[in-house]
Amino acid sequence: MTEAVPAAALRQFAEECVALVAQEYGRRLDWSPESLDELDGVCELLLAGGPLPDQRLDLWWKLIGAYAGEVFIRAHGGAWTTHDAAPGAYAVSAHGMTALPFNTAQRVLSGEPYKSLGSFVRAFPAILERGRGAGKES
Repeated sequence: MTEAVPAAALRQFAEECVALVAQEYGRRLDWSPESLDELDGVCELLLAGGPLPDQRLDLWWKLIGAYAGEVFIRAHGGAWTTHDAAPGAYAVSAHGMTALPFNTAQRVLSGEPYKSLGSFVRAFPAILERGRGAGKES
């Protein structure tokens, strides 16, 4: 049995992310892949004083993961889904491939070097093409 995906609730979390980023940081998120670069900047500000306390980390993880997932869905025609690699969180799926926005959000919010929300969405076409090419014989 698969768990129902609460897409409406995840969209609501994403909308809360847009509102909180505007209120707290004066930055506008417009649902475009480029807006994830703006959100990466917000994450840098969030982490400027050191690691986030657990409750604050949980809040931002939920909001940022949902926003990144919604941007992915809009950019690539995907949908929310579940995945074994994301227990306790949701994944997004498009064109037969799955991506983990909450995993990316966790890695960005933990300050992992070279990890970004912007690359999460922009890299998908190349990953998809590479996946299609893997099945071809040369």
